Amino acid sequence: MSRPSPFSERGRGHAVRALALAMLLALFAAAASAQSSRLLDGPRAAGTVGERYDGYAVVRGAASSDVAALVDKVNAERRAVYAQRAQAEQVPPDAIGKIYAAEILKSAPPGTWFLAETGQWTRK
Repeated sequence: MSRPSPFSERGRGHAVRALALAMLLALFAAAASAQSSRLLDGPRAAGTVGERYDGYAVVRGAASSDVAALVDKVNAERRAVYAQRAQAEQVPPDAIGKIYAAEILKSAPPGTWFLAETGQWTRK
């Protein structure tokens, strides 16, 4: 059985469904990442966790093993989201990370520390 042409009515229907599914998966991944990022609000407010220019969280100073594990978990989820978006947009994952970093800066609670690409820490 041959595949439908993407220019045929049937082919366009498959393409539209595939695109809708990809967008839905991206929304679920982004929502999961945002939810896990909220778990960092306490450690960020305490100053033990900061956010980097590349869209990843980082432990600042001494932190418990639980906080370090949480940062690792959040970063793994973010890495997956960035990779998925990068593939969909056909851009490098680090470009997606920097875009998300700007959004994280906007939505992070006051007092959150941010590490610039220059190595300079600033507080929101």
